[in-house]
Amino acid sequence: MATRKSSTGGQRKGPAAPRAGASQDFLAGKLLIAMPNMSDPRFEKSVILMVSHDTSHAMGVVINKPLAEVELGDLLEQLSIDPLEGAGGDPVYYGGPVQTDRGLVVHTLDYRGPQTLEINERIGVTASKEILVDIGGRSRNRKPPEKYLLAIGHAGWGPGQLESEIAVNAWVHSDAAEELIFHSDTEAVWRNALKSLGVTGAMLSPEWSSVRPDDAPLN
Repeated sequence: MATRKSSTGGQRKGPAAPRAGASQDFLAGKLLIAMPNMSDPRFEKSVILMVSHDTSHAMGVVINKPLAEVELGDLLEQLSIDPLEGAGGDPVYYGGPVQTDRGLVVHTLDYRGPQTLEINERIGVTASKEILVDIGGRSRNRKPPEKYLLAIGHAGWGPGQLESEIAVNAWVHSDAAEELIFHSDTEAVWRNALKSLGVTGAMLSPEWSSVRPDDAPLN
């Protein structure tokens, strides 16, 4: 699902489908949660739904950073989709710094299209114009998903890069609970994601969150 915006980020390659028979798929279907020591401002207090992860790459979508000036109606207009009456006000999220000219939809699997990639038993991701037609278009072909999140761009890592970041306590991970992925209060998602792990205030102290290369990974 390409928009007409110019790309502003990411030298990394776009999302790749998991390899058939891959023996490792470490965090696919999990939530990746930024720790307070996250030094990259693009990912500060981010929660990322991991779409794929193996020895050669990792790819995910930030789910808690809505874009201030972009809504569903803007995407419909850019893609010349005739909008359904009353459609268009849904927020669009910053999915990450890679391929910021392309959009995708994270959604429940009551909706499945030809390009839908299953993340876990309940959640999938689809990058196509058709799903936007089904969500907000007048000429929809399928019933839209019960829950969905629109995003532009994604996050990507090369071989070993994410593992290195986890090893210095930049990230922790949790199960991908629907109430976090599709939470209406995006400002609460990061806090609630950490809370789901039983993280206390003491754990978020500067001593805990400082980068300590000699420590064992949190995960």
